[in-house]
Amino acid sequence: MNAMAKAMGEVGLKDYFRDDFKIGTAIGGKLMQELPADYEQLITREFNAITMENDMRWERGHPRPGVRDWALADKFVDFGVRKDMYIVGHVLVWHSQTPKWVFEDTAGKPVSREALLKSMQQHTATVVGRHKDRIAAWDVVNESVDEGNGWRKSPWLNIIGEELAEKAFLLHQRSTPKPTCSTTTTTNTNPDKRAFIVDFVNKFKKRGIPIHGIGMQGHVGLNYPDIKEYEKSIEAYGAAGMRVHITELAAWDHIGAEISTNFAYSKKLDPYTKGLPHRGSVDAPLRRAFQTVPASRQNRAITFWGTGDAES
Repeated sequence: MNAMAKAMGEVGLKDYFRDDFKIGTAIGGKLMQELPADYEQLITREFNAITMENDMRWERGHPRPGVRDWALADKFVDFGVRKDMYIVGHVLVWHSQTPKWVFEDTAGKPVSREALLKSMQQHTATVVGRHKDRIAAWDVVNESVDEGNGWRKSPWLNIIGEELAEKAFLLHQRSTPKPTCSTTTTTNTNPDKRAFIVDFVNKFKKRGIPIHGIGMQGHVGLNYPDIKEYEKSIEAYGAAGMRVHITELAAWDHIGAEISTNFAYSKKLDPYTKGLPHRGSVDAPLRRAFQTVPASRQNRAITFWGTGDAES
């Protein structure tokens, strides 16, 4: 490692894991409005990958028909390009934070399958096409798999049916052939859920559906998930030819995909009040699991959901 960089205090997590995977952070819209100098220095020092927290989601960028707001998303992408970051687009299709007008007509009735597919096509082509190859990877479908129950029941699924994910990936490919596209999931220790994901990935690959990766969210607690089961998922997705990202690493005291759930800060959530443990006891499982994934470092990343406690 560069001695001058050490002396200048520029060595961060991205350097420590430089031979293993990219280290990313999710940046919230409030920070992007006017990024404080100390945060910019922190992000630049510690990370080489970034995800927009909320402001690429449908309700923020396209809240009403004919109304679009690109301001924060554009600033985010410009920042990532300027800092030579691996930029992740988040997210195109999700059961949450999608306005009701996408699923309902003016009378409040569900729109037709054809109408919803057209909305998905227009949204994907517009959002992905705006930034083209400046974004390295897209979370195309988010949290579409339930805990051991197959596809998540949502307005998307209710109207489009079980071809939802397939249609989303095909529309993404038509919008830009270059970026990696992935589906992201919540807890990844449920064996039935893991088997379901591997099954549809293999079916997609056989039919030429362009899925390149699995994003494993990392909302973890002190007592879960079972690291062995988590490793099994990394290994299973890698064996299926998928690039693996851990997309939302954060301390969490809840399992699920309901974003309105919130908790007060608690000292019991800090297991390291007497200092950090030996590096091997913390990072060895991740290093070992990622070594089984047949993909280059450029296709693997661990992203922290929030740069600091204030916005995590």
